[in-house]
Amino acid sequence: MCINNQKSTLNNIIVIHQPDFLSYLGFFHRLLHADLYIALDDVQYVSSSRSWTNRDKIKTENGEKWLTVHVQKSPRDTPINKIKISDTFDWKKQHLDLLKHNYKKSLYFDEIFPYLEKLYAQNLENLADFNMESILMLLELFDIKINIERSSNLKTLLTKSERLVDILIKAKATHYLSGIGAKDYHEDRPFNDAKIKVIWQDFKHPVYPQLYNGFIKNLSSIDLLFNCGIQKSQKILRSF
Repeated sequence: MCINNQKSTLNNIIVIHQPDFLSYLGFFHRLLHADLYIALDDVQYVSSSRSWTNRDKIKTENGEKWLTVHVQKSPRDTPINKIKISDTFDWKKQHLDLLKHNYKKSLYFDEIFPYLEKLYAQNLENLADFNMESILMLLELFDIKINIERSSNLKTLLTKSERLVDILIKAKATHYLSGIGAKDYHEDRPFNDAKIKVIWQDFKHPVYPQLYNGFIKNLSSIDLLFNCGIQKSQKILRSF
């Protein structure tokens, strides 16, 4: 199914995704075409090489580097909305120092950096809350207007695809807009039974001017903003 740049007034297109930290462009491209974003905040927090929940990448003079939100150790089955941020290490200052050092020569550093300073100045104890603030900041910068709900407010005891469908039913979804990576574990039957149409995102990452040599894709969205500024970044995101 094709996705238009204008949101439908007849359908209720919903995105469900974990509240990740300073997410990449593909996530916000999906929200451009949805009516509601449901932050999947009550699923198990996973700390592994495949997880982006508490981290994302920026570009440095030595290549890509992770920005990681330090969290307290928790039992394995702890949901994201129960994960506490660690205060044993000043990771916020480390992040801001890294950003300043690696983006101070970008054309729009002075325009973007104050937003990040304001984000990091917030005294939040919960990872999900902090990540949601980073998402709200980027929604503002990209001028994306979308309703937001947390899955923890749409309580369900189901798992896997059945869990998503139950949440979608409670949110009165007609369509579910999913990233292509979810195809590996997607099950058609629960969505078909609920008469919810699944739309697979077709996102082609834009190439834009970056600092240092070469181009690296799938970085945090702040890389685009530092290099291209607010107005041009909005146009670039909407052109792909």
